[in-house]
Order: sequence, then structure tokens, then C-alpha cells
Amino acid sequence: MLLLASAGLRAQTGGLVRAVHGRAAYAYTAHVVSFGVRAPATSGHARTIRYILRELRADHAGIETVPYIAHTPGGTFHEEDIVAKFPGAGKGQGILAVCGHFDTKIEKKFRFVGANDGGSSTGMLLELAHALAAHRLRKPVWLLFLDGEEAVVHWQGKDNDYGSRHLAHLWVRQGVAPRIRALILVDMIGDKDLDILRETNSTGWLNSFIQSAAGKLGYSRYFFQTSSAVEDDHIPFLHAGIPAVDLIDFTYGPNNRQSPGPYWHTAQDTMNKLSPHSFRVVGRVVAKALEMLAAQ
Repeated sequence: MLLLASAGLRAQTGGLVRAVHGRAAYAYTAHVVSFGVRAPATSGHARTIRYILRELRADHAGIETVPYIAHTPGGTFHEEDIVAKFPGAGKGQGILAVCGHFDTKIEKKFRFVGANDGGSSTGMLLELAHALAAHRLRKPVWLLFLDGEEAVVHWQGKDNDYGSRHLAHLWVRQGVAPRIRALILVDMIGDKDLDILRETNSTGWLNSFIQSAAGKLGYSRYFFQTSSAVEDDHIPFLHAGIPAVDLIDFTYGPNNRQSPGPYWHTAQDTMNKLSPHSFRVVGRVVAKALEMLAAQ
């Protein structure tokens, strides 16, 4: 078990960027990856949910679990999104959200542990939770641990994004969607050769916010050197009218030579392909963007 000191109930303002540590996010990811395959209906999937909930309770997050049934071309699965809520310290209007998925793709030919694809987003969100427990922003921040991102058979039609689609539809019905000021998706962000693309489906002003945050921290070289459209968990939230941006390194492999990269959805997606430095870069840019958004 990864043991990190609880931040306690007393939150303080300021310093969120400095509170995000790449090595801690990497360690969270390694612990999640140690559960092995995390596809729905596996023991690794159940262990991951228990672990996320245990860590969030230690950070005194407000926790909402959102179970649902995913009807897929490969069968029916019981899945569950987790929403961790951190209140704002002021009277700022609007909720800021950061999300990522924790499930792994179902593979029958090899053991797929998804260190980057599913693992890195989970580790990043757990480290953000630990930082937010000690450093409140003016606006509330919700962290969304999404299930069912991966296709069960083939990524086409509705065989994908089960958790984000369910949560986005629920938020529309409940009237929550208009309260979400901005949503940041992190996916495949641990690659040693970090190259976060400018995802062209994303909300334009949020892409600009991320670019500005990266520039302020001296990390511009890791962001938006290339552009491409990617179907990912942010799309259902965009359809729900929520401004959203996808931070994804889709050239997963040495020297960023091809997309989606040679390690994507293969047995090579393992912890030795990831770097604490990449977690630090992405985590601190997300934290800086949250600080900037909360100050508006």
C-alpha cells in the first residue's frame, strides 16, 4: 500500500502548484498497476475502486459513487464512476472538474496492465486529491474517476466512454451541467517522451488556458507542438454543454514519431515507459490552470 500523510480537515489557500509532486503521482500509478488487469468484472477492477475510495477518504474528500450498468456488445457490466468533491474557500461561482479513467482495455491475447492508459490518469487524480486536501481554491474542484472508457469490442458507435456518457447525461438531468465552469481530462500523461497534443475537439479558450499555464511554468515545450482530433471522455461533457479540454499524449513511444504510438494498447504499456517528471509537468500545469480559473 502507498502510504502518504493525510492532509487533515483544515485546508489552506494558495500553493496548489507546489503541492503536486510527480514522484507521488508515479507511486500512486504503480500501486494501481500492481492490481494488474482492471477491465470491468475483474478482481483488479474491484481492487482499484476500493483503493481509490480508501485514498479519497484519507484526504477527507466528499465522495459520491455513481454506479450504473453498461450494456455493451460484449455483455452487460456493472461499473462505477467516483466523484471526489473539494469545496471552495471563497464565494467563487462555478465548479472546476478534472477527470480521467481507471479501467483498462479487455485483451484476450495478452495481459494488459495499462500503466499509461488508465493507470497514469488515476495516479494523477489521486495526487491532485492529496494536494487539494491541503490547498483549497476559491472555487470548488471535483475530481472524476471514470469507469468504462475503453471499448469492449471495437471503438465505434457507443462502444466506448460508458462512464463519461452516463455521468454527463446524469448531470444534464440533475441540472448540474450548467454549474461546471470547466472540465480538464487527463489521459495517457505519464509517457517519458511527453508531448501533449492540442486536441482540436476541445473548447478553444480552455486550450488557451492550458497553453498559458504551461508557459508560466516554463513547460511550453511539452504542450501543443502537434494538433489532432481525439475521441475521448471529454466528448460527452462537451455534448452536455460543458467547456472541456483533453490533455493526452497520443504519440506513446520513443521520440514521439507516430500516433497512437507503438506502446498503445499493447503488453508494452508498463511502468518503465513512464516518468515522474512527466507527472510533475502535467500535474503542475493542471494545478496552475485550476488556480487561474478559480481566480476569475
